[in-house]
Amino acid sequence: MLRPLKFVSALILAAAAAGCATQDPVARASGEVFDPYERTNRSVHAFNRGVDRLAFRPASKGYVAIVPAPMVTSFSHFAENLSMPGQMVNALLQGDLKLAGNALTRFLVNSTVGFAGLADPATELHVPEVDTDFGETLHAWGVGEGAYVELPFFGPSTTRDAVGIGVDFFTNPLGYVEQNTAENISIYAEIVRRMGDRGNYSDTIDSILYESADSYAQSRLIYLQNRRFQLGDGEEIQEVDPFDLNTEGF
Repeated sequence: MLRPLKFVSALILAAAAAGCATQDPVARASGEVFDPYERTNRSVHAFNRGVDRLAFRPASKGYVAIVPAPMVTSFSHFAENLSMPGQMVNALLQGDLKLAGNALTRFLVNSTVGFAGLADPATELHVPEVDTDFGETLHAWGVGEGAYVELPFFGPSTTRDAVGIGVDFFTNPLGYVEQNTAENISIYAEIVRRMGDRGNYSDTIDSILYESADSYAQSRLIYLQNRRFQLGDGEEIQEVDPFDLNTEGF
């Protein structure tokens, strides 16, 4: 009973916290960046770059160099499949029954025919891909983007999406199953998936993080424009977000 109560509490706190994030509507409409915490954000960005340079980058490059590419892809499929029940919940909270059905279908097909999600037969069967989160749920509820923030380890975000990251820990129904082992596995699988992404896109990410004149401003621009495009609020730019190849963070 405690975990469902935590989920309900998280929803209430999320709505309240995200609702406090405000931005000048005129500035938001013009596509300007709302970054009142820039000094702190730059400090966090420097920390994240240090973690990437010293640990995540070399580990990820070693991972994709040693592990065969088909296995890297399979591990990514596995992590994505574990996220489908949580994405189904978010789709329902957004009132999108079709998206929720696609998430459920992908989970059932890939968990059975796809060898527990290591393969992706759902795509071969033309089941549409699903990529949503509680940040998008808040957007669907009319919550504003709020200020830009950079989170330790997770990277670029906004106050709305930062709240969403916290709530997403509670949205996956797999976490409420008695004697569940998938909860911890999903965390490890997601880390491995992000390592695969970091290793496979190493050159592009390195050019943004280590070759840009201002890697903080570049990462901020890429994240905000791509996120706004994803939510239907702007035009996509043809760049790779170093912190968000599929989802936010490392």
